[in-house]
Amino acid sequence: MSDLIPSLSELHSLPQVQQPSYDDPDRLRWVVNSLRQLPPLVFAGECDELRDKIALVADRKAFMLQGGDCAETFASVQADNIKAKLRVLLAMSVVMTYGAQLPVVKVGRIAGQYAKPRSKDTETRDGLTLPAYRGDAVNGFDFNDQARRHDPDRLLRVYNASAATLNLVRAFVKGGFADLRQLHAWNASFVKDSRIEERYEQLAGEIERALGFMLACGVNDDTLTTVDFYASHEALLLDYEYAMTRIDSRSQLPYDTSGHMVWIGERTRQPGGAQVELLRRVRNPLGIKLGPTATGEDALSIADRLDPDREPGRITFITRMGAEHVREKLPRIIETVEKSGRKVAWVCDPMHGNTFETHNGYKTREYAAVVEELNGFFDVHDELGSWPGGVHVELTGEDVTECLGGAFQLSEEDLDSRYETACDPRLNRNQSLELAFMISERLSQSRALRREPVQVPDWNA
Repeated sequence: MSDLIPSLSELHSLPQVQQPSYDDPDRLRWVVNSLRQLPPLVFAGECDELRDKIALVADRKAFMLQGGDCAETFASVQADNIKAKLRVLLAMSVVMTYGAQLPVVKVGRIAGQYAKPRSKDTETRDGLTLPAYRGDAVNGFDFNDQARRHDPDRLLRVYNASAATLNLVRAFVKGGFADLRQLHAWNASFVKDSRIEERYEQLAGEIERALGFMLACGVNDDTLTTVDFYASHEALLLDYEYAMTRIDSRSQLPYDTSGHMVWIGERTRQPGGAQVELLRRVRNPLGIKLGPTATGEDALSIADRLDPDREPGRITFITRMGAEHVREKLPRIIETVEKSGRKVAWVCDPMHGNTFETHNGYKTREYAAVVEELNGFFDVHDELGSWPGGVHVELTGEDVTECLGGAFQLSEEDLDSRYETACDPRLNRNQSLELAFMISERLSQSRALRREPVQVPDWNA
């Protein structure tokens, strides 16, 4: 490919975890070569734009909202599903922007989140043991030999599904759907007479009056009608990410064109591992998941490997401590990193550390635990004087019943009503909007504590 990027065989010679076990290496080579001939899904300039915006997050001038499905499925690549997910993220971002008077960088777990790491390689049901489901990028969800086989042809389906999703998202955010005057329409399908809907409609009315005043004064800017929206996913599958890494014609530098931002998971953040070796070469902004076993030294070690030049906006630490550990584990990590002089974006993932299984076999999360971890995240940063820069949540635009609690107090008995996730439980649209109001309040408090002025960053600077 280029001297700037190691060969796939060189990458495979390095330690690697959570990779598929393909039984046809010739077919895998054909798939990788086919992917390398296809156009990029995102462009280098867009990745640069996002990196600049994340630099503003690290500089306390913005907040990042990152959200979407735990694991996308090929079957969910439908206009209504994508639109519903986007609608929730836009509504959440407006709540945060208006309430905290702070720009929000909007990043989806979308158009590439088709693979999932698993704690066990196999799954056993009624005495039958088969490979675990690792996301549609690797195998199928149905519990039979054919579906659970690791199939390299699925990587081509990932590309096609991601391309279709990105095409529709771009059409929505640039074609009028993101117009702030659509605020009431975004909420049209939220559950009626809920306290969340009433609160949102009150805020939408305030914004509508403010917009009317601005328009009457002659302010009519494109930023009122369109938004910048970016795609991200975990860079888990080495073969796919390698195939999608391209040399930019402008800069002659490598970019992973499978998404604007990619992240390294808690299970794959080995500094000498294959994923880190590939991603340290690309120019995309990078996320690093840190769980409760991580130390400040771990964080610095992988950051130094991925970003030796300490480039603004390059590194986002996504902490996932769990509600019971966040106040104990997070401070030492932040203190170590901040003391080193690194300026990173600190983002809270309040989902993955708060998962448990109910007595009737459903994997779920308590909304209250999600809120508790976020409160702990804000409390720690407020105490240390560092900046709580973002939130990373698994959510959907549908009325699923996968996480307990929230405004409608979903119980374990409610889970089987609409439990539709392919992997981990997601917040439904009302829980997501409720969370946005909570974050908005905490952001306002954090800004007041630091006496931060209202920020008006130039996204195009």
